[in-house]
Amino acid sequence: MNLKYKRIVSLVISIACFFLGNTAFAQKVTLPGSTTIQKRVLEPGAKALFKATGIKLIVSGTGTGKGLALLMRGKVKHNASLSSSPLKSSIKSGEKVNKKPFSGIEQLQEHVITEDVIVPIVHKSNPITKLSWQQLSDINTGKIKNWKELGGPNLPIIVVTSHEGSATRAVFQKMVMKKAKYLKRARTVRSTRQEVGQVTKYKGGIGAVSEGFLKLNPGKVKEIKTKRISRPLSIITRGDPDPVVQKIIDFYRSDEAKKLYR
Repeated sequence: MNLKYKRIVSLVISIACFFLGNTAFAQKVTLPGSTTIQKRVLEPGAKALFKATGIKLIVSGTGTGKGLALLMRGKVKHNASLSSSPLKSSIKSGEKVNKKPFSGIEQLQEHVITEDVIVPIVHKSNPITKLSWQQLSDINTGKIKNWKELGGPNLPIIVVTSHEGSATRAVFQKMVMKKAKYLKRARTVRSTRQEVGQVTKYKGGIGAVSEGFLKLNPGKVKEIKTKRISRPLSIITRGDPDPVVQKIIDFYRSDEAKKLYR
């Protein structure tokens, strides 16, 4: 083996060891909670987070309520979960999942990363372009049953919504529907991706999802114009964030990260 070849082999081995070493010693952090902040913010910045901090972020997309319930039950190693609604609403969603009130909620801290907007969506073929909050409420409660009642086609409306532990559902229900109940025949899904998929599938479908998610997945459904429906996307901690979670919060609040998820 000549000297030049030996040097090349040595360089390749050194590079391989460097990357394998980084992977082996990466600090893995799993956070449960909102699929909205997962898809909208955390996943787009995950590679940059790892590069900047050595933290490999793993998100368990359980929904805000279930994530908070796991946190309050002491099932989350780093005492943090993900939320896509104001803290009070997140607590209510979590208590629904928990089926009883939490104790120790005074310890919870809300660390807002950014703001998100919820938008109504319909099938691409639907000619309707704008709906008021009252019309949206009447659709989701079942008072309006057919698109022809709104000037659209003679087509039954199919309401698609997230599960009860979803912050997106809780915020929409509180702001737009004034806490009224969804109609019983509404199709319930486990994630934003499934909600978009259902509205893509059914011509009479309507849902409400993160605007940021739609921007990352353009062309599948049609956005309906309405009054702004906004909410915070946050990391919730039980007590002060530990040093690792604080690094995650600081990174996603940075200008570098904002360029990745805006």
